[in-house]
Amino acid sequence: MTGEFLESAGAGRRAKPSVLLLEDIAPTALQTFADAGFTDVQLEKTAFEADALTPRLARVEVLGVRSRSKITREVLNAAPHLLALGCFSVGTNQVDLDAARRLGVPVFNAPFSNTRSVAELTIAEIVMLYRGVFSKSL
Repeated sequence: MTGEFLESAGAGRRAKPSVLLLEDIAPTALQTFADAGFTDVQLEKTAFEADALTPRLARVEVLGVRSRSKITREVLNAAPHLLALGCFSVGTNQVDLDAARRLGVPVFNAPFSNTRSVAELTIAEIVMLYRGVFSKSL
């Protein structure tokens, strides 16, 4: 289904879009895209400020970010071919959703991506409270 959508995403577009992944998205993402036939996938380890990010977006059709990248209206306007914006985080507050909506760019997130980390932290805090770690550290 995803491949069909991407292939029919618009006249004049390549069958497999250009992908830019920021903020050290898991390297397995590269393999997943490669397995799906994507050949133009760039993986960057850091987030970029708007002035450094906008020139990189001229040909990007799919953008993946985590929480440090701020995707403003200006950034979105610099990506005329953007088909989709993925936020590999719980929320989408790093994206100007109104601007994305006006440009017709769907924004999605991974709401359960941090569930395991939150559960682990909660369990660790319960153990610390049970053992009285805080009162012992004063």
